Amino acid sequence: MAQQESDKKKISSKFILLLSALVIGGGAFGFYKWQYAQNHQTTDDAQIETNITTVTPRIQAFINEIRVKDNQFVKKGDTLLVLDDTDIQTAVREAEAAVAQAESGIVSAEAQTQASTSTLPITQNQVAAMQANIEAAKAKLWSATQDYNRYHNLYQDHTITKQQFEKAKVAMLEAQASVKALENQKMATQGQTQSTISQSHAVGSQVAVAKANLERSKAALASARVNLRYTVITAPISGYISRVDLQPGQLLHPGQQLFNIIEEKVWVVANFKETQLEKMKIGQKVMIKADAYPEHEFEAKVTSFSPATGAKFSLLPPDNASGNFVKVVQRLPVKIEFTNAKDEMLKNLRPGMNLEVIVVTK
Repeated sequence: MAQQESDKKKISSKFILLLSALVIGGGAFGFYKWQYAQNHQTTDDAQIETNITTVTPRIQAFINEIRVKDNQFVKKGDTLLVLDDTDIQTAVREAEAAVAQAESGIVSAEAQTQASTSTLPITQNQVAAMQANIEAAKAKLWSATQDYNRYHNLYQDHTITKQQFEKAKVAMLEAQASVKALENQKMATQGQTQSTISQSHAVGSQVAVAKANLERSKAALASARVNLRYTVITAPISGYISRVDLQPGQLLHPGQQLFNIIEEKVWVVANFKETQLEKMKIGQKVMIKADAYPEHEFEAKVTSFSPATGAKFSLLPPDNASGNFVKVVQRLPVKIEFTNAKDEMLKNLRPGMNLEVIVVTK
């Protein structure tokens, strides 16, 4: 009997010791967690972010050569695509010829200012020829105006591109300018038959018209040369190519999305609850672990806070002033940048990867 009571006391003592150890251990662990929570803020609602640039053509042309492929790294200025420039080369040569013609027109007009004031009056045949040129220019203007009206309706229906509509508009404006230039030239030339003074004014008007034609031709040449440069599409930034789905001979349109360039530099956007922000400040140390590499810890720091919560940027932001109000804890995006540039694991991070972020607020 005494032996049984002795065994019960031993069991009771062991149980009390075990219970005490559990209580002390649990209390210590709880105190550690509480103290840790006072100096750290944690979230797993975080992802890798970077700049994504869309590559688009500025002119309508066919693809001649594709010099990149999926996942390839390119540097800023590298050639990505080469477009067919046959039509644009022709436009450049036509514009150069127009400039040369306009320059010769100025030389001719200026030569007339030095001619004798006893120049013979203009003949009826010359007047008839000028009028014929004016009528021909008016016919071109009528045709260009009709084309513009048709293209305007098609553009409103989104049947044609903006570039085609703008070409029709430019053609109409050029035709209007041609009619006006010829009429001014006729008026200036006819003025020679009135008097020496009127002859001087007429010649001056011809020079002004010739100079205006030269400026217009130079503008057309500059536009054609710019379009020629656009036939070579280069990388606007350094990064990795993504989603190249193109074929040689494919027709491209201005503004068409071709593929993306993913910038090499990455950062973190972590969404913290508004109740976690009290002790968080810019410059605080951050420890990051990626789900893809759980054994590696990245070093970083807090660099900025979003000016609004994530819900305010959503497609349908909540409006608590209407309907039933339900309080929901909001999350604020916090930008975090890596501080250890020598970390070789950084190049393995890709935009969209999930992370666990711990901010040291002590």
